[in-house]
Amino acid sequence: MREWIKPLAALAIVAATLTGARLGLAGIARANAEAEQTAMMAALLPSSTSFTLEEYDGEDENITAIYAGDTGYVVETVTDGYVGKIRLLVGVDASGAVTGAVVRELSETFGLGARATSDTRFLAQFLGTAGDAAVGENVDALTGATVTSKAITKGINSAAAFVTGADVSSG
Repeated sequence: MREWIKPLAALAIVAATLTGARLGLAGIARANAEAEQTAMMAALLPSSTSFTLEEYDGEDENITAIYAGDTGYVVETVTDGYVGKIRLLVGVDASGAVTGAVVRELSETFGLGARATSDTRFLAQFLGTAGDAAVGENVDALTGATVTSKAITKGINSAAAFVTGADVSSG
């Protein structure tokens, strides 16, 4: 029985140490995530340096968060892709023009829809569009990823519609 006491005690000490480290680093991880989010939003909405989370109780179910910046908004949207949910951050200036978009979460098919995270030409085509200009009829979809392309377009449309006040049913 005594031969089990030392290994068991060592295991308990290691578990306590790891738990303590995890709890101690949680605050640092949260601060790093917030700093990354702020830097991302500043890149999406140039000339804005601070962002305030606003309450959103609108009709558009694609919109999950609104961050007001100095020169417009960063809108977080979640739409249904081919495989799962697609989470975007979309910068929209005060006039309603899209200033940037980034895919933050995506679990689409590798080599097809997953390219939406790295295909800069696909995302760049939305820059400067506003409201009905981004509806999707003139969007060059990712080859083999029509559903993913439509889901991203839908999210960007929702973001632009929020700022311009356009009909949310178009989102």
